[in-house]
Amino acid sequence: MIQQIGVIGAGQMGNGIAHVAALAGLDVTLLDLNADQLKKAIATIDKNMARQVARQKITEADKLAALGRIRTSTDYGAFADSDLVIEAATEDEQIKRKIFQTLCPVLRPDAYIASNTSSISITRLGASTDRPAKFMGVHFMNPVPVMQLVELIRGIATGEETFAMLREMVTRLGKTPVSAEDFPAFIVNRILLPMINEAVYTLYEGVGSVDAIDTAMRLGANHPMGPLELADFIGLDTCLAIMQVLHDGLADTKYRPCPLLVKYVEAGWLGRKTGRGFYDYGSEKPVPTR
Repeated sequence: MIQQIGVIGAGQMGNGIAHVAALAGLDVTLLDLNADQLKKAIATIDKNMARQVARQKITEADKLAALGRIRTSTDYGAFADSDLVIEAATEDEQIKRKIFQTLCPVLRPDAYIASNTSSISITRLGASTDRPAKFMGVHFMNPVPVMQLVELIRGIATGEETFAMLREMVTRLGKTPVSAEDFPAFIVNRILLPMINEAVYTLYEGVGSVDAIDTAMRLGANHPMGPLELADFIGLDTCLAIMQVLHDGLADTKYRPCPLLVKYVEAGWLGRKTGRGFYDYGSEKPVPTR
């Protein structure tokens, strides 16, 4: 049974995974090369758990116990006792490969490795490790404490026992697993990102303004958030990276990233995390930038 887990990357996804794992009673080691990012992550987890206490989803005692199960480190050696390490770094294959090269030598031979990638080939990533049979994709949705779904993706070499072990762990976290084949962007992003990209094309071609497009999809398709607002929430750089994986991996022009999406990313307008994307977040109420 998996009891001690490591999480690599203390960004939005990494701290969310650490949050749900600690609440479920697992011991968590959260690693980031940036010590300030680790401090920020713990503060975020504390704040998000406090929100759960206020909503009576958990008790104050649950929160304190969970926070006590999370330790942080900037040293990969901290994973020496981990049963499983989940990589939740930026959506860049070369960065992920480098992480696995550093990680594998410090792990026990029986330890599992998972990637939270939202689009990159699990078979390819697994082949870059010393244990492809013990490697698979475990893709959490953002924000992790709120979203119920986890996509489980087997690479061609993933062992059946690995799949069973990680599916059991995901269920223990209170999440609902779905099995996806190892094709670019899996299930959710294969469907969601082309929709977002099409919304950007709709803006680019002048069919509607940012406000018109988001209002139309919220009220016309009953989406909780408009596609451009959702793109800002995900991060426009992440949206572009996933569209590029789809375009490269499936060689179909329908996945061509919209030039306007490329331009926003080149400008550094990446959405909420930079304060500006399809909306400007500088004032109390977000203002459309087009």
